[in-house]
Amino acid sequence: MLDFDPKTTALMLVDMQNDFLHPEGAYGRAEQKSDAIAALPDRLVAVANAMRLAGGWIVSTHFTLVPGKGGEPFISPHLRKLRPFLGKGDFQPGAFGHQMLDALQPADLTVEKVAFSAFYQSRLEWVLQRAGLKSLVFGGIVTNGGVASTLRDAHVRDFHCTVLEDGCAAFSDKAHDSSISSLSTIADVATCDEVIAALKG
Repeated sequence: MLDFDPKTTALMLVDMQNDFLHPEGAYGRAEQKSDAIAALPDRLVAVANAMRLAGGWIVSTHFTLVPGKGGEPFISPHLRKLRPFLGKGDFQPGAFGHQMLDALQPADLTVEKVAFSAFYQSRLEWVLQRAGLKSLVFGGIVTNGGVASTLRDAHVRDFHCTVLEDGCAAFSDKAHDSSISSLSTIADVATCDEVIAALKG
């Protein structure tokens, strides 16, 4: 049974950004696409609306490429190898690509992230505590990256975690399924419809 106190619950929208999902974003221009990822916004909009109506919070994490001298971004070696198309202006703070998709706006709290986990060297833990949040419902991308890493870090900080099995996605079904199975040992696993029903209470 899912049981949420909306006042202390947040929907964690992990990296639902234009540069990942919009056709004019960095991944769209590079034709890095996934049907599973493309299907997420419509599902997550419904969960976000239910969370707002119930009085809960929306927290958005934003993968960030910090611009260095001349605007060239700092890109870690593993990411440069994996995504060689990333360059100047991509995931830049304040830019179109860095922003959360319009359909999911607005967020109550936004946090920049520079690694898989949104807790790494960020203000996320501080703002969640100040907001009085105790339960986090995770949706977004990718299941085996930002979602899993952030959820695991939330777990060790004693947040109650729920992961949306149809509200997260990866670039392969195998990566998604294995991550959901692994996360089930430390988090509740639920569908978007189940969480919406629980919020309506």
